[in-house]
Amino acid sequence: MSNDQYYGGQQYDPYANGQQNPADVTQTWEGQTWDTQYQPAVSYDQIQAAQAAQAAQAQPQPQPQAPVGHGSQADAYPQPYPQPYEQQYASHGGPAAYYAEPVAEPVAEPAAAPAAPPAPAADAGPAYSSPTTSGNTRVTDAQRARAEGRSPIIDPGMQPAALTAVLGLLLAGGASLGSYGLLLPLVLLQGLTAAGWFRLNGMWPARQGIALAFLGGLVADAALLATGREHAAAAILGTLGVWVLLCLVLQLRSHADPDERMYGLMATIASAALTVVATGHLGAAPDAVVVGGIAVAAAVLARALPLPGPVSLVAALLASAGAGIAAGGFTDLGTSGALLGLGAGVCALVGLRVAAYDYPSRFVHMTAGVALPLTAAAPAVYLLGRALA
Repeated sequence: MSNDQYYGGQQYDPYANGQQNPADVTQTWEGQTWDTQYQPAVSYDQIQAAQAAQAAQAQPQPQPQAPVGHGSQADAYPQPYPQPYEQQYASHGGPAAYYAEPVAEPVAEPAAAPAAPPAPAADAGPAYSSPTTSGNTRVTDAQRARAEGRSPIIDPGMQPAALTAVLGLLLAGGASLGSYGLLLPLVLLQGLTAAGWFRLNGMWPARQGIALAFLGGLVADAALLATGREHAAAAILGTLGVWVLLCLVLQLRSHADPDERMYGLMATIASAALTVVATGHLGAAPDAVVVGGIAVAAAVLARALPLPGPVSLVAALLASAGAGIAAGGFTDLGTSGALLGLGAGVCALVGLRVAAYDYPSRFVHMTAGVALPLTAAAPAVYLLGRALA
């Protein structure tokens, strides 16, 4: 095919942009070629010398040792004289005679190893992931305490115990005034119970659940006041059954994950149940509420003293029984107040232990740590009060 090509009615010249046509250039080969008109002027002696130099270079040669005390290391290892023209010629495939004197190539230095990341400080805690509701795991303070060999149980201490004692005395004084005198400290107890239980389970803020549980306690109080103390059990159990069903319906309408919905359902039902059970103080006999409130106050104060574990436990039980005897002397219960005080003290210590579980915060201590001893003692006060009165 000729070079005259046409495209679109115009002549196409592939070498119009300044490129040189290979047909116009005489090609010369720098090695053995079929063109007999051009051969490199290389003698037979030069070829033999180049082959001998290559054979000597292929064999390992001992490195010369630098003379001691004479010159520097650069003098002991002289660098060969660079031959740029021979190297350029040899890169095009020229004869070996032109690069019989090799040029030393620079030795590539090994890449520096990447710097290791700095080790974390000894006192630095583990990295926490951001709080989420999509199921991502998060290291809690209780898990960290267990990993470090520490106990996740932290008792509330003296300040929450003092607040519990004050609230217990308010319940005792309100019960001596009548049902409506008892209502105000009881509502305060129910509010602390609802808020503290959700925070104890790590659910905060949980305004809907707290409001639902607190409303259950108020409904139970209203139902008991409407029906009277003789129907206290029916009012408490009826409100509890309705509130469990209501909590179930509300959680089914949630758009959270199934695991989170189940966890929220259990926390809401437990909080509502505790808040409703606290109404037992309102349904119990007034003398039983007086003895129970004083016994719980004595038990939590004795438990907060800096004593060894078993000694503190025994001291708290003895203090509750002694307070029951003392309070029973001012009421119609008499010496039987010791049994009621001891039962209320045992329940109070159980509630105090629950409030201290799972590495609680100060907010938990000031809510659940204050309310749970009195809330847990409500069934004992109600049942033992009816049995002993």
